[in-house]
Amino acid sequence: MVRTNQTLLEYAGMLYNKQSRKEDIIVKNFANGQVLLRQNMPAAKVIIVKEGITKCYLTESNDKTYIIEFLGKGEVIGELECIRNIPCLCSVEAVTDVFVYAFSVSYFQYLLQTDLQLNHYLLDSFAGRIINTSIRSSFQQLYTVEHSLKKLLELQSKHGLTLSKEEMASYLGITVRTLNRGIRNLSV
Repeated sequence: MVRTNQTLLEYAGMLYNKQSRKEDIIVKNFANGQVLLRQNMPAAKVIIVKEGITKCYLTESNDKTYIIEFLGKGEVIGELECIRNIPCLCSVEAVTDVFVYAFSVSYFQYLLQTDLQLNHYLLDSFAGRIINTSIRSSFQQLYTVEHSLKKLLELQSKHGLTLSKEEMASYLGITVRTLNRGIRNLSV
């Protein structure tokens, strides 16, 4: 439920500590509920979560929201937009108080050209996302809402998160009405 990447977190910390120009990477904090990146807007920074949890979500043209993933320590945000030079594909919002390493776009692009280690870490991150998305998609197709809901409640408890019914339904890709039915069936 909450993706993390300890290797990338440690690497970002090392880059932060050894940088010569302090504006290349800054530590920035966001309060619970603050938006780090907004869908369809340019990404001003590439972000690696240092501490806390964020949610990455899409809002469709019908105003329905789908939570793609919860991102924790070491997860990178805005890198695809930087690589492809496109507006943000998703919005990312702090679910807890969050501290991040915020890379300037120009410095991140420089690192992409010169830092083979960072490229390996990013490739590993991309591969992990593809695998996770495939597993989650098949899980949602193969199991009942009640089973998925039970797993979500276990993960929510494990990470100490409190999600609204709307967020839970959005993460499961179902309506609140279907979620309520699933909750009722779990109680029986």
